Amino acid sequence: MALLRIEKDNGIATVYLNRPDKRNAMSFALLKELVSTAEKFKKDRSLRCIILTGEAQVFSAGIDLADLNNPKNKAFAAWELVKPGQSLFQKAFLIWQELPVPVISAIEGFCFGAGMQLALASDIRIAHPKTQMSIMESRWGLVPDMGLSRSLKGLISLDLAKELTLTARIFDGAYAKEIGLVTHLDESPLARAQAIANEMVQRSPDALTASKRVLDAMEHQPSKSLRLEKIWQLKLLLGKNSQIARKKDKKPELEFLPRQYK
Repeated sequence: MALLRIEKDNGIATVYLNRPDKRNAMSFALLKELVSTAEKFKKDRSLRCIILTGEAQVFSAGIDLADLNNPKNKAFAAWELVKPGQSLFQKAFLIWQELPVPVISAIEGFCFGAGMQLALASDIRIAHPKTQMSIMESRWGLVPDMGLSRSLKGLISLDLAKELTLTARIFDGAYAKEIGLVTHLDESPLARAQAIANEMVQRSPDALTASKRVLDAMEHQPSKSLRLEKIWQLKLLLGKNSQIARKKDKKPELEFLPRQYK
């Protein structure tokens, strides 16, 4: 059984974590599949938006502890933690931030540990009000090491980030919305995510890429953000999709070309 189930429609790829018997817990094999799938998406110029969610109305209960505790995996995990550059555990999540298309997480059921770090790596998060959430790693004597120091930055204050991380407290989606950890609450997170994605695909795919790049720079590379605004605007003005976008009000039947930029 594939560890990810993927549906594509109208330029939108919906990615389901597909281990329902394990509450979509993340095995090492699933982490590798997240990376390989995202790398394929990077090359797909027809793709306009991605939705991440989980089978059986559960996002993810976190890292698969059986995999983590398996002696056969200890040498592999140790190498990933000491080698230069991003570890598999970081890349499996941060790669979704790096994609040239917007990524939306539709969250319900459980969103613990690694599941939380995947949700945080998306651009927009839609949660069911009763979703159970936690930055859970300290409960297992661990530190969040899947890119949380980058993906959590700017979402909530540092003191609150410390409180939630150090206590491993479980909280619901309503509290997550109150503190700014999720974007929207909805009784049907996947339907809301699909509605937002359908709004996005009405826009130039190159404008979506440019906007994501500029806004991410605003948070993570502020010294470069103004320069990137100019660079991206020039690229868009020279591109074909910008010309189509400016004609669509009068000619809505016009269709955008595949994404030109990455």
